[in-house]
Amino acid sequence: MSQPTSPTAPSPDVERSVRDRYSSAANERESALCCPVDYRTEFLEVIPEEILERDYGCGDPSRYVREGETVLDLGSGGGKICYIASQVVGPQGRVIGVDMNDDMLELAEQYREKVGERIGHHNVEFLKGKIQDLALDVRALEQRLEQTPPSTFAELEALDRWTVQQRAERPLVESDSVDVVVSNCVLNLVRHEDRVALFSEIFRVLKRGGRAVISDIVCDESVPVEMQNDPTLWSGCISGAFEEHEFLQAFEDAGFYGVQLVKRDEQPWQTVEGIEFRSVTVEAYKGKEGVCLERNQAVIYRGPWSEVHDDDGHTFVRGQRTAVCHKSYQILTRAPYADQLIGIEPYNEVPLDAAEEFSSCRPRVRDAKESKGADYRTTESSEGGCC
Repeated sequence: MSQPTSPTAPSPDVERSVRDRYSSAANERESALCCPVDYRTEFLEVIPEEILERDYGCGDPSRYVREGETVLDLGSGGGKICYIASQVVGPQGRVIGVDMNDDMLELAEQYREKVGERIGHHNVEFLKGKIQDLALDVRALEQRLEQTPPSTFAELEALDRWTVQQRAERPLVESDSVDVVVSNCVLNLVRHEDRVALFSEIFRVLKRGGRAVISDIVCDESVPVEMQNDPTLWSGCISGAFEEHEFLQAFEDAGFYGVQLVKRDEQPWQTVEGIEFRSVTVEAYKGKEGVCLERNQAVIYRGPWSEVHDDDGHTFVRGQRTAVCHKSYQILTRAPYADQLIGIEPYNEVPLDAAEEFSSCRPRVRDAKESKGADYRTTESSEGGCC
């Protein structure tokens, strides 16, 4: 993942500043922490006013959640997005909120039973953990520290071994368990040095074919070091903002595909020392890992560009039948590419267990005879004709 352009990382006071400021904001609304967001009002009616007042976001990733899905909300705060998503996914779905702030978790948990009764189902839970370390159950760690506080170096080593074992055997969020990860104006609060781990964890917990939908604050220029070292600006979602292009690159570097801006505010939320800070929502998919198998499949790029390139350097020329491996075919014939590409299946299906390795990682023109079969000699007219 791209490293921050500035040579100095934020000071250690950043995490404490974020914790203290959001603890205060959980008890009394702080208008400086949020952008104007147009939420769907039909989902707000069951949510208590106290949660609505103390919600601090810059977008609405819940708009991209679907019925029946398992949703993970990073930095869930007072639970607003979780309670909206709960209604969207329905009783067959599941919603998990993760946050490190005790005051925010208490606010969210306080109304969990009441909101569930109003909705008609209970499918929300709130967990305590760092979003850059979704394997470690912080409540379990706190319980162990209370029972066995380390006082020697040997006991510290034992604690380290315990946390390693916990991450492996009892992860807070299991690998490949979530359909969609959402977050609302939280990733920018994570320190630069933890961001590779942050995107790696998002990737880890998603199922193959799952997606991340993240609303966050980005900037149009790099943030100066002196602003990065200001804990107040950091906790205010300013000095930790990603540069816009680096934000999208972070998803690609973590292994995601189909990375796209699904929403970008035209007007900046704030401008500080000439730097514009605005809200964006990014969608990115997991699932391009794995072997490439030849099943005689092809895709045709519809246009309007003369040609396009994917993240792996493959070129798709408008109107041209392009050979792709089975893995790529599955990816390119579903969201977010399905509207741009036409899938061509062979007339004679090649079973997966009989498929050989795809001969080239670079797509080539697929001769129509490869799709139809060399012995295809049919002469016929479609029933009813064309006109």
